Amino acid sequence: MTGEQVFVSHAEGDLTLVGELFSTVKNFPFGVHIALEDVESAGSRGRLEGRLANSDVVVAVLTEGSADDTWINQEIGYALARDISVVPLYDRPGLTAGFVEGVEGVTIDRNDLTRTIFELLCRLRAELEPLGALSVPNWYVRFPCTVPDCGHPVTLAIEQDQPKLWRLHQHGKLLETSCDVCRATYYFEPATIGFVRRER
Repeated sequence: MTGEQVFVSHAEGDLTLVGELFSTVKNFPFGVHIALEDVESAGSRGRLEGRLANSDVVVAVLTEGSADDTWINQEIGYALARDISVVPLYDRPGLTAGFVEGVEGVTIDRNDLTRTIFELLCRLRAELEPLGALSVPNWYVRFPCTVPDCGHPVTLAIEQDQPKLWRLHQHGKLLETSCDVCRATYYFEPATIGFVRRER
């Protein structure tokens, strides 16, 4: 799994929510382009259109205040016209109308964002995995060791499937990996793949 691109279509009022939902998703080795972050940094819709055109998956964030947003609806239509998968991420199923009506998506549970992030990762994993029933995507997170004067690359390989990751979460278990050089150990929440702590 390298080089894939995920485009996040959302309204301006949902930028904080989108930031929370995608904070750990951005740690995976695929590009995550959040629409308004790209517009602010790029200064033009032209660059944003290029990001959208080169995406493998579009996540459309549909909340009570944004389901009728013109830009979101245009971006959904553009993605579908280019045969790009669209994953709706919504406050309630009734917000998925038009082209995304009946498309499998993820309900946003504002009282349990951990569950929402887990379900989002399930959908992304299903969309980005290699073809074939027995193939399992090589999901991982790579980061520099944070021990002073080390900085060696550390990789957390995620070999478990999504149901196993959820069971680990329910039982309070963590994923762990270690730096090969300084032996520091890093722990991650299995549902969101969020960093928990480092021990040395």
